[in-house]
Amino acid sequence: MSTTTILGTFTFRPLNPVQDAELLHGWVTHPKAAFWMMQEARLEDVERAYMEIAADEHQDALLGLRDGEPAFLLERYDPAHRELVGLYEPRPGDVGMHFLVAPAETPVHGFTRAVITAVMRHLFDDPATARVVVEPDVRNTAVHALNAAVGFVPGREIKKPEKTALLSFCTREQFERAGAA
Repeated sequence: MSTTTILGTFTFRPLNPVQDAELLHGWVTHPKAAFWMMQEARLEDVERAYMEIAADEHQDALLGLRDGEPAFLLERYDPAHRELVGLYEPRPGDVGMHFLVAPAETPVHGFTRAVITAVMRHLFDDPATARVVVEPDVRNTAVHALNAAVGFVPGREIKKPEKTALLSFCTREQFERAGAA
């Protein structure tokens, strides 16, 4: 599936941990990716991390393309088995999500919002997805605003080993009501 906007056509492909590691390394170690928590990662660390994701039946990573060119990363996971185990009561149809937009020399106004909208459409294209769950760092106010724009409702703060996170939820109906669908 693809999403076409005034900012381009967004598509997804499976991430190749070996072939895409160098590209991702530049993204996850960029100063704007501080909340990704891989600032000090070496190339082999990035490759290893995404090989582990690829081998895990409860998560995967997709490369987001804008007009055929790599532009963002989507990580999708089952919160009943990864990231949020024991931190909330998962429901059937819950899907966890992380996304990262590639650093840009010249930022494009509205691009990150177009990306999160495309990500949410992609997740809800799967009829089994009833609700998307996110857990961004409480200090990441920019992503909280983006999440709200596409229909996420904050639940509560949770303590994870690496951060204090704002657990938030977005149902298909909330996404549609937000006007992003």
